[in-house]
Amino acid sequence: MERILPVIDEALRRAQTKLQDLDAIAVANTPGLAGSLLVGVVAAKTLCAAANKPLVAINHLHAHIYACRMAAGREVFPCVGLIVSGGHTSLYRCAGPIEFEYLGGTIDDAAGEAFDKVAAMLGLSYPGGPAVASAAEHGDERAYRFPRGLNDADSLNFSFSGLKTAVRYAIAGPGRPDFSAVKLTAKQAADLAASFQAAVVDSLVKKSIAAIKKTRLLTLCVGGGVAANRLLRERLSVAAHHEGFELHIAPPELCTDNAVMGAIAFERLKAGAVDGLELDAIPGLVRH
Repeated sequence: MERILPVIDEALRRAQTKLQDLDAIAVANTPGLAGSLLVGVVAAKTLCAAANKPLVAINHLHAHIYACRMAAGREVFPCVGLIVSGGHTSLYRCAGPIEFEYLGGTIDDAAGEAFDKVAAMLGLSYPGGPAVASAAEHGDERAYRFPRGLNDADSLNFSFSGLKTAVRYAIAGPGRPDFSAVKLTAKQAADLAASFQAAVVDSLVKKSIAAIKKTRLLTLCVGGGVAANRLLRERLSVAAHHEGFELHIAPPELCTDNAVMGAIAFERLKAGAVDGLELDAIPGLVRH
């Protein structure tokens, strides 16, 4: 708490308000790393008890979709929500800002996690998403024909583990556990990056279109760190035009985890969805 209080004091100062003037205290209690969530939950409950304010718990995955609502400045629900980040790749039917039904998601690696691992294979920097995208600008996405995940037309699940393995084999060949000695040319690395990125984007776009058709909803909202990827944004825009649905993608500054997304707490507070001081953190890569 000693380290958190100065941050809270600074936030209140910048907002030119006082703790007693707030309507409620909101905290993201799921999903995520146990330690980080517990620090936030304990701090929020302490503030609620001290100021006699209601406590509002939020799911930070749902908040990624709410970032689209904030950017649009108007209602975007009901919609299909695609959350694509370092830890999650999930599709939801979003009847409203706090009504989410899980439709499908990754059965292994998240898209952002795959970007990070492939970046490491190619000797690129971390985080992998921006590094791979930058390298891909100089490559040919048709140089390697990588798999596009699950082919089950009835499934809205994703899979990126096989794609990651295909990149590894393309670098060093199958059956070679150590490929650290392989020296790629700049052209080879760029082609691998471009081909990998295209495979991820194609998979995300394909399943998003499938979710739109399955739910018969006419709006797609996209959030999460990977939503900042330029190729994904471009190809989703093309798909929206061809398939006739409305597209909202969070602006790049609202794609990564940020406190602004916590505005979804207003929707929960408005609906009377407040929590007691027995609230606990729910860590892990919660899909639902």
